[in-house]
Parts: sequence; C-alpha cells; structure tokens
Amino acid sequence: MSLILLLLISAAATISSVTATDHIVGANRGWNPGINYTLWANNHTFYVNDLISFRYQKNQYNVFEVNQTGYDNCTTDSATGNWSSGKDFILLDKAKRYYFICGNGGCFSGMKVSVLVHPLPTPPSASTAAAEISKPNSAAARAPRSGSMAFVGLVLWIGWIWLGSGWI
Repeated sequence: MSLILLLLISAAATISSVTATDHIVGANRGWNPGINYTLWANNHTFYVNDLISFRYQKNQYNVFEVNQTGYDNCTTDSATGNWSSGKDFILLDKAKRYYFICGNGGCFSGMKVSVLVHPLPTPPSASTAAAEISKPNSAAARAPRSGSMAFVGLVLWIGWIWLGSGWI
C-alpha cells in the first residue's frame, strides 16, 4: 500500500516540475516607467515554456523583443517581435537570454527587462524522486513550482480514496 502511495507522490512531483509559470513583469506595478526591472528579473527563475506577461496601458506603451544592442541602446532596429495589446503573454520557448524594451520612448525611462531562460531540469527517476522526497531539506521535498500544489493535492486525495476503499 505504501509503495502505491510513494509512486503517486513520485508521479505528482515529476508532473508538477514541468508546470509552466507566468511571470508578470513588475508584478502589481506592471510595465511602467521608473521601475527597476533588473531587480524584478533577478528575483525570478525562468525556465523554457514559462510565460512572461506585460501589463500596461494599451495606447501608451508597447513591448519589443530585441537583441542586446537594441536593449543597451533602446532601439527597435533589431526587433524580432512586438506586442501592443496591453496584456501580452510571451512564451519563452528557448533556453537563452531574452531582451525586451518599450519601443515608444519608455525604454529611456527604465522600461526594459532582460531575462535568462534556463532549460527544463530533467525529471528524476521514480527511485530518485522517492529518495529525495524522504530527505527533509532536499529540493524535491520543498514546495513544487507555482500552480502545482493543487495537482499534488488532487493526486494524494485520489490515492487516499483509492487505498482507503479497499480496491487493492
């Protein structure tokens, strides 16, 4: 019985580790002048398939993805993407450094952010996950990435009902 519960926990930990996160630039302050976006970005860890979201006044600002030169000089000459909806969700689909700026002058007031996107960690094998979960200070024993706690709870609840009902 405990083996099945351990397998359920391992499956939940493995699946939850690939849950994407939506990083809202500037959090509740949004995409606006005068905010230290370098500090904001340094407090986040970005992985492949995460989203970066920009929230701003639609007719006032915009977002351009540029290269490092465009970022450093606040120019859109090298733009590889642009958005202007006011609620832009951008998929970070490659492990690399991304550069975003406001293309209508806001960049000169600090509206630029650079984020380093890391590859997805390889999921642990079931035996490795089980061993890590049993260690109180291990990465696997800590809370999974945002948004996955409900899934873990659901898996544990289903396992509890299944095991408690005498199906085995």
